[in-house]
Parts: sequence; C-alpha cells; structure tokens
Amino acid sequence: MNAVKVDKVVKTPQQGGLRQAMAWLHTWSGLWISWLLFAIFLTGTLAVFDDPIGHWMTPEHALEEAAHANDPPLPKVTDRGHRLELALDFMAKEHPKADMWEIWPVQRPGHGLSAYWFQPAGGYGSADLDPLTGAVIEHAREENARETIGGHHFVDFHYELHAGRIGVWIVAITTMIMLVALVSGVITHKRIFKDFFTFRPAKGQRSWLDAHNAVAVLTLPFQFMIAYTGLAFFSDDYVPAPVVAQYGMDNAKKAFLADWNDVGKPVKTGQPLAIPALESFALRAEQAIGQEIRAVVLDNPNDASMRVCMYGWNEETDTMERLSANTGRACYALATGEQVALRLPGESDTGGAGLTRSVMSNLHMVGFGGTPMRWLYFFCGLAGTAMMGTGAILFMVKRRQKSGGEFGAYTQRVYRVIACLNVAAIAGLSIACVGFLWANRLIPVGIEHRAGWELRAFFGVWFVMLVHACLRAEKRAWIEQLGLLAALCLLLPVLNVLSTGDNLAAQIARGDWESAGVELGSMAFGLLAAWGAWKVHKRKEKPLKKAAARENAAPTASLHVTTEGQS
Repeated sequence: MNAVKVDKVVKTPQQGGLRQAMAWLHTWSGLWISWLLFAIFLTGTLAVFDDPIGHWMTPEHALEEAAHANDPPLPKVTDRGHRLELALDFMAKEHPKADMWEIWPVQRPGHGLSAYWFQPAGGYGSADLDPLTGAVIEHAREENARETIGGHHFVDFHYELHAGRIGVWIVAITTMIMLVALVSGVITHKRIFKDFFTFRPAKGQRSWLDAHNAVAVLTLPFQFMIAYTGLAFFSDDYVPAPVVAQYGMDNAKKAFLADWNDVGKPVKTGQPLAIPALESFALRAEQAIGQEIRAVVLDNPNDASMRVCMYGWNEETDTMERLSANTGRACYALATGEQVALRLPGESDTGGAGLTRSVMSNLHMVGFGGTPMRWLYFFCGLAGTAMMGTGAILFMVKRRQKSGGEFGAYTQRVYRVIACLNVAAIAGLSIACVGFLWANRLIPVGIEHRAGWELRAFFGVWFVMLVHACLRAEKRAWIEQLGLLAALCLLLPVLNVLSTGDNLAAQIARGDWESAGVELGSMAFGLLAAWGAWKVHKRKEKPLKKAAARENAAPTASLHVTTEGQS
C-alpha cells in the first residue's frame, strides 16, 4: 500500500482564479486602509449623537436648561407681523446695501427674533433682536461658560480629519477603496450568509474570522449605503468635470453653487421699490406649503426686482415620514404680488437630481426616522467599526500562526509595525475619544482658545498611545491600553461629579437623558474594554512562526504528489 504525501502550494492571485484574486485584493486593500477606516467609522458612529455629546460638554448650559425645565410653555407668538417690521427696520438702518436679508421671526426654542445678511467680504452676518423693541441683544460671553467644539469634533474628523479639503479627499479615496474591499469580500466568501450564522468561540483565528464575517454580513447593506452616500455628498468636488463643462474653469464651483442654491434669483433693475408688509405673504405661503414659516428671505431689498421667499419648519413628524429634509418654500415677486415659485415639503427646486442629492445627504446624516433610526445607525456603525478592527486583527492572528513571508527579509519587522498600528488605531483612538471628554472637564474654563486645547488633547493622547504601542510588547500593549480605556470610561461619571457637581442620578431624575446617555454609554464601553483586556490577558502568547521554505520557494500552479515507499 502506497503512502501519498500531498504538499499544497500557495498559488499567486493570477494563478488561483477569481476567488483567489479577490481574496488577495480583499486582504491587502482592506489592511492598508483598515486603521483609517476604523477611525472614520468610530468617529462617524459617535457623530450620530453629536448633539447629546455637545450637550454634555457644556454642563453650564445643561444645568441652566434643567433649572427652567418646569417653566410653563411659552405662549404662541401672535405678533409675527410686528416682529417682521422690527427686523426690516433694523436691516434698513444697519445693512441697507446687503443683497440678501434673512429674518427668522420665531426662533425655536425661546421665540427669539434673528436677522442675517450677506457680508460685503463674504459670509453671513447675524444679530439677535429684542422681539418687543427691535434693539440688538448683546451676548456677553459668560465667565463660567466653557468654549468647546463639542460633539461636532467627531463630525469634522469623520469627513475631513480636521485637515480641510485635503482631509476630504483622503476620506474619499479611503472610502472608494472600502467599496473595493466590500465587493471583493462578498466574492471571496461563497458561503457568506451561512457564515453569518457561524461563530466558533475560543478558536483563535477561526473566532476572529467568524466575528469579522458576522458583523460584515449583518450590516453589509448599511456599509454599502453609508460609503456610497458619503461619496455622493461631495460629488461635485470628486467629479468636477460636469461642473467645469457647464460653467468653465473660472469660478466654476461658485457659479454652480449660485445656480444650485439661488434658483430663480432675480437680477437687480436699479429701480427703487418700497418693501410692503410681509405678514400677508407669510400667511399665503403657509396655506401653500402647509407648514409654519421658519425663515423669510428677501432678495434685492428696495429694488423693483425684489423677491421674498418663505421657508417652512420641518416638524418631527415630517422627518419620520420622508427621506428628503427639504422644507416647503413659496416665493413672491413683491412688485406684483405674484407667486413665482413653489416647493412643497420634501420636494426639490432643481428637479430629480436635486432631490436625489437631498435624499443621499439625508440617508448619510440620518436626518430622518427620529431617535429610533439614530440608534439603528449607531449600532450599525459600531458593527462597521468592529468589521474594520477584526479584519486588521485577523491579519496578524493568521500571521502569528504562520508567516506569509510577503516582505522577504523584512517580513517580521513589517508585522511588528502592523501590530503597533493595530493597537494604536483601535485601542489608542478609543482612548483619545474618551480622553477628549476628559479634557473638556480638566482644561480650565477661562483659558484662551480652549476649544483648540481640547483638540490638541485628543491628538496628543492618540500620539502617546502610538508611541506606547511601539515601545511595549504587543500583548502587554493591548492589555494596558484596553485597561486604561476601561478606567477612563468607567470613571467619566466620577470626573463629572468632581468637576461640575452634577451626577448621573440627578440627570436621570430631571429627565436630562442626553447627559445621562453619554455617561451610561461611556460606562458600557468601559465594561466592554475591561472584558477585552481580561480576554487578552488570558490568551497564551504564541510567537510568530517563520516559513522559510515558503518565503524562498517559487510558487507553482499545481499540487506536488510524491510516493513514499510501501507499507
């Protein structure tokens, strides 16, 4: 009887067919962007609740709101016409040459009165007015109010990495590579839906692979949607050729945005025309669009071409019923009183393309569905974050079992760099995020440029974690950083008590679920991090195994079969 020894030889992507090629593409395209994608997904997930985070980061305002929580509701505004006249008088005296006046006659909450205008040098100017007298309300900075970027830090990092237009392009390129990794991952896993129901705990590499597959398949439609809509959000930047073809090279973007945002804006005639009372137009607009008037925009004031546009409010029920966030709008030529434009709520002034863009933006920024949809996005975002993290860790788990020899004599050094980046990108960034909240409480309230110091704390902590990961052995780095993350998250409510005197029980008692949610969420992440540190501590250390024969031998396209004697 012959004993047959079969040596399976690893095939190159070109030799192994489509699935082999897609597996190679998925591994390497996914690895090099996994660290940045983890950061983009984690901050994007936190950005879903940027308002509650910002609320927690301004405790002085939160406590002031709590003090007035039981005040009787403000009566409905009945003097809107008078408010409009006050705002028009202010604009005529202070900014008569501005091409656009915008008035919010009933600001929410609080029933305030606000006016906005285009500055001669560009950008918006604004003023809050007394709704009874029209006098400008000066807002002196409170000595005990802390300057902070709040939860918007996570929004900015998510889409531009705090690096402006360069950051937007880096995120775009990373997102496009992510789509490549998603498609190649689907092709690689021929039993993708069966894999979703398979999880083998405590099996090392198999467990990491099962976890990676499960979170990927669970949220696969979400991942495709969030990546594609993120690209569509800046489509005119990423694909400028149509804009340039339509408007030319000079000021193409400016001309495009002018047409896009100012559809039907009239051209000045130079003939004077007095501004009539606007309340009657507001009433007509409310009948036409079926919404309460939020903003009144006057183009070319005191000119015969003058046009007024009335914009409606989106109520909570509106966001529950439709994907487009566009409010209703009705425009009137004040020279004739004729209605010259009408946009019903949820529709677009720029046709199907404009409506599509509005829906894409709303899908990406979860501007619909209310709180339940935000929680769904939050958990899907966490699953996507876990997909990136488990993929990066899986690469090293596989190489710890057997080296791939991809980098020749430098393979072990490259593996060490990858291991350091895994720790710093996953545990280190998480520490930086909660460290940003700690910085909000620890940095003195009155310090100059305080918001900038909070950002410096975020990036400083992240850099320190990178250095730590490079100086410590991989297992020790994971244990120490996960342990630090657990401590910072679990002690955040204690820090809040010591720094502000507020506490979790008081927040729940007064119904401040935004602040309470931040601290409860932090404690939940702390427990998860503590469990992770404990699991890593229990894991037996396995040194990387070299495969010199594989590193030096040329791959072939077949199986070698040899006969070894007789039995």
